[in-house]
Amino acid sequence: MFNNRLRLLRTERGLTQRRMADMLGLTERNYQRYKSDGPMPRYKMLLELADYFGVSLDYLFGRTEKRELNL
Repeated sequence: MFNNRLRLLRTERGLTQRRMADMLGLTERNYQRYKSDGPMPRYKMLLELADYFGVSLDYLFGRTEKRELNL
């Protein structure tokens, strides 16, 4: 589910895989591993992704359909 949500959020923003990898300080190949059921990003990277897209970790992992953060 994580890889599908990440792809959805990235494409909604009009970002390429290359641009997303650059923003995260990754090689494009390492970014591709995240979305192909490879090793999961570290917790810090997950928080950065959630913050960037303005969603919760629960949303990223498919535990909820609600995107908004409850701060």
